[in-house]
Amino acid sequence: MSTEALPEPDRAEGAPHPRETARLFGQGAAEAEFLEAAATGRLHHGWLLTGPQGIGKATLAWRIARFLLAGQAGGDGGLFGAPPPPDSLDVDPEHPVARRMRALSEPGLFLLRRGPNDRGDRLAQDIRVAEVRKLAGFFALSAADGGRRVVIVDAADEMNTQAANALLKMLEEPPARTTMLLVAHQPSRLLPTIRSRCRQLRLVPLDAPDMARALEQAGITSPGDPAALAELAGGSVGAAVRLVTLDGLTLYGEWVALMESLPRLDRARALRLAETSAARGAEARRDLLFSLIALFLARLARTGATGAPPATPAAPGEAALLMRLAPDPGRARAWAALAEDVGARLRHGLAVNLDPAGLLLDTVFRINETAGA
Repeated sequence: MSTEALPEPDRAEGAPHPRETARLFGQGAAEAEFLEAAATGRLHHGWLLTGPQGIGKATLAWRIARFLLAGQAGGDGGLFGAPPPPDSLDVDPEHPVARRMRALSEPGLFLLRRGPNDRGDRLAQDIRVAEVRKLAGFFALSAADGGRRVVIVDAADEMNTQAANALLKMLEEPPARTTMLLVAHQPSRLLPTIRSRCRQLRLVPLDAPDMARALEQAGITSPGDPAALAELAGGSVGAAVRLVTLDGLTLYGEWVALMESLPRLDRARALRLAETSAARGAEARRDLLFSLIALFLARLARTGATGAPPATPAAPGEAALLMRLAPDPGRARAWAALAEDVGARLRHGLAVNLDPAGLLLDTVFRINETAGA
């Protein structure tokens, strides 16, 4: 397989790449914070964009890069003084910089992401030091024209230790007129020295209206309740795309319907769900179901701890079911302990290639036991 045929590691399956996404929804505060820094001359050389995966961090990084490389951040005011500072990161899609960035041919931009593995037939599991070292060549070749340079690292928490240390050296001595944008889903995994040398922009999960607008922009139509989709996705557009693609709302509804039989488990229904989710070729559906089970157990524990179900039900009948199974803090502790145990067992079972149907049924039986305790 040629490296050109490998998938892009920073593109969510079924969604446009962030460089192709024109608008960003739900992150006005983060955009305004960056614009204020640019307008007041406090444009830090390193920015850490944090928040859950799929909420628009990479899209914001590309918007900032377009804004900077297109010269929108301002410059010489000329004879009549400086123009008013821009109130948006928007850049005309037909601007030469925007067109070159979509084609990955903009000389002022360096995209640091996972490359191919040693054999070149798959993507590497992490960003390696060899990819970071290419930055030195980028800076050397681009220093002569004195223009602005932007580096996007997506995702920074995928760097291995050697790569992180190499990037740290560049953050410690950044080239002039260079801005480095680090996308981080789990910033705690980064070296503390990397975090300390970056200004942080925190992005937030999307609400249902912003989620619907973001999916519409991506050309994705949700067949179910937008509020339930946003709830199950945790405000993440990336997670919502996965749910829509795999009909996750229906799958979660089937799971809730099965749980309504507890503590007198409907074994026939459980067996049907296990067989369809563990069939050959259904690995993506199986993985989604396992993540939905973890989410269900977390919602159970939170219901018992707070005395009320989540404000937005993610399936018909879910609120009443959660209250019945987790009526008090004692039950909340039991469900929280089970969630931790089940999560570990599922991860171990998949790692050693245990039968997925057996894994799922074992999980269901353990949940049934806890419900009847």
